[in-house]
Amino acid sequence: MKTSAEFRLARVDGQCLAWHLKRNCSITPVQLAMLYGSLCAVSLSIGLFFWWQGAWFVFGFAGLELLAVGTAFLVYARHAADRETVSLDGGTLVVEREAGGRVERMEFGCAWGVSIAPSARRGGLIEIAGQGKRVDVGRHVRPEARPALVREMTVALRAASGTAPGR
Repeated sequence: MKTSAEFRLARVDGQCLAWHLKRNCSITPVQLAMLYGSLCAVSLSIGLFFWWQGAWFVFGFAGLELLAVGTAFLVYARHAADRETVSLDGGTLVVEREAGGRVERMEFGCAWGVSIAPSARRGGLIEIAGQGKRVDVGRHVRPEARPALVREMTVALRAASGTAPGR
């Protein structure tokens, strides 16, 4: 197998290569929960103050506001950890995709003709196909970086399957 210097985008661990493609999140779900908790404390204390002053409807609007913001935060947090992992270990290419907590896993045998190419179907994603299976990856990779990722994966796949670079 190649050395880690030859693969810029992959992590090399012995004979295993892995490309970890994930969202670039500015805030983690735990940080988001802490932010929401502090927002709840401030908003509810203001609502309670006005409730004691006789303006009970302010407390109700504070509750509606927190419900709406909490729903938006929940939708964000559900997809904040979305990721794709493409790993090549020996003669097996494994693709794992996690979206909204659901994990899909596909395995391709390198000896059975796996192809990696830009997809014409899904807005320039990377298509991995072989043995009657097809999967698109690269949702979390900038479009201008996808061709370099395709080249690197193709070189690694050819090295793993023993195919000459020209074929």
